[in-house]
Amino acid sequence: MGEATTSGRGGELARGIPVRAAALIVILPLPLAGLALLVSRPRWDVMYRDDPIHFWIVLLAAAINVGLGLATSETARKWGDPRLFLVSMALLTSAGFLGLHALATPRVLLPGSNTGFVVANPIGLFLAAGFAAGSALGLERHGAAVLRWRGWIRAALGLVVAAWAAVSLAGLPPLGETVPSQHLPAGIGLIGIPALALYGFACARYVLLYRRRPRTLLLAVAVAYALLAEAMTAVVFSRTWHVTWWEWHVLMAASFATIALGARLEYRRERSLGGAFGGLYLESTLERIDRRHADALGELVAALRSDEPLSPILERARREWATAEEAALLERSARQLRRVDELFRPYVSPQLARGLEERPELASLGGEQREVTVLFADLEGFTSFSERHQPDEVISMLNTYWSAAVPVVAEREGGLIERFAGDAILVVFNAVAEQPAHAARGARAAIGLRDEADAIARTHPDWPRFRIGVNTGPAVVGNVGASGMRSFTAIGDTTNVSARLQAVARTGEIVISGSTLAGLGPEARAEPIGDLELKGRSEPVATFRLVAFSD
Repeated sequence: MGEATTSGRGGELARGIPVRAAALIVILPLPLAGLALLVSRPRWDVMYRDDPIHFWIVLLAAAINVGLGLATSETARKWGDPRLFLVSMALLTSAGFLGLHALATPRVLLPGSNTGFVVANPIGLFLAAGFAAGSALGLERHGAAVLRWRGWIRAALGLVVAAWAAVSLAGLPPLGETVPSQHLPAGIGLIGIPALALYGFACARYVLLYRRRPRTLLLAVAVAYALLAEAMTAVVFSRTWHVTWWEWHVLMAASFATIALGARLEYRRERSLGGAFGGLYLESTLERIDRRHADALGELVAALRSDEPLSPILERARREWATAEEAALLERSARQLRRVDELFRPYVSPQLARGLEERPELASLGGEQREVTVLFADLEGFTSFSERHQPDEVISMLNTYWSAAVPVVAEREGGLIERFAGDAILVVFNAVAEQPAHAARGARAAIGLRDEADAIARTHPDWPRFRIGVNTGPAVVGNVGASGMRSFTAIGDTTNVSARLQAVARTGEIVISGSTLAGLGPEARAEPIGDLELKGRSEPVATFRLVAFSD
């Protein structure tokens, strides 16, 4: 699941990776190159000061990022995804401390700057780098521990931000000390070294994740972490109110916008909030989501089959995990699946259809040896009847017989109708589900089929009649064919013998083998025919004419 492919949409994305990577390799270093140029040419690093613009731009960027972080955090809570939670903490941490930095703008809320508000942004970038690196780790094993502590982690972040603001506003040391207009204290730039290492690690890991699963949001997060690393660099080397200083503001805003844009693109494709962040989910989360959607679809299709209302199922999904759009999509999908099911189910034996629903592995090519009972029946005199009647009359006759046969052999006795072959039917018992009394099922089905045919013949005396053979023994049961088309069948001598027994039966007779009779018990009334030499058999087969059976 989630791996890149070489066909379809996955193939297109995979082929697009080198182009995107090349573009990013060219574009992403440009801010650092510009920073280096301005630092080396101080006269180009012009000054521009506008306190209100700085305040509102920074505060707005922080507010938007808080909203993005909260949406990400809520989705992480809903699906229990630790990676998404840590990404949300990186967003909330950088946004929270950026908001504190906005309050450091002189002559807006405060008469001047103090240490707490000036150093808030580099501290926030440093702490966010830890969450970013944590989100890039393999969390399949330890993600549960992260989720157990998520409430405490969010509470701790909120407490730190609130305490930081309170101490700074109150003018208490060390955060409340007045400093020149937003000048960083000496030594604070050293935290940029571990921050750069953490962001670099996170960026590289997300690039690798993107190569394995080319989703837009993974690439967006990798780019955002690269931009935050560059912002941290600009913080260290910038001069207050100069171009280098404004640069890190722009880089932080660009990083937030990149994630928001990536989420928007994912949302437009998936049409749900969960889908907006789906590119970041762990593989275990994606599997859990798939199971939940599959279970809901299964319930909806089952409700449609039994004409039950869908609203309780959809309401429960909306209450527990689905958005309105997801619920509507589930309903549309269920109705489409039901329509396809109605179109194709008549072409598959009911027993096989139920078996595939319960055990999808039955669809695999290959088979297993099982003891089965095989019923083979055809219409004696079908060829001559076909010569004397129009094709539509022949089809009508066959459908009349099969309409009577299917409820008996498949619905009542649970046999697998392996195929209709013109005027013949092959039914296998104990082929899919365990049926311990499969010989009895085969005998009852044969008698029921004979009785239904007799009833039809009383109103259509010129119609052909069934002759039936039943045999019990080992057979290989499974799928033969190719990936594009296959058939579920029973192969072996047991099937061949049942066809030979049918061939020796007279019109309206049921001929069974000794192995089938042995599985019926004393309730069976059978007349011995004798040991017959059957075509394809080296040993004679004990055969009997089944007259009645009631267990």
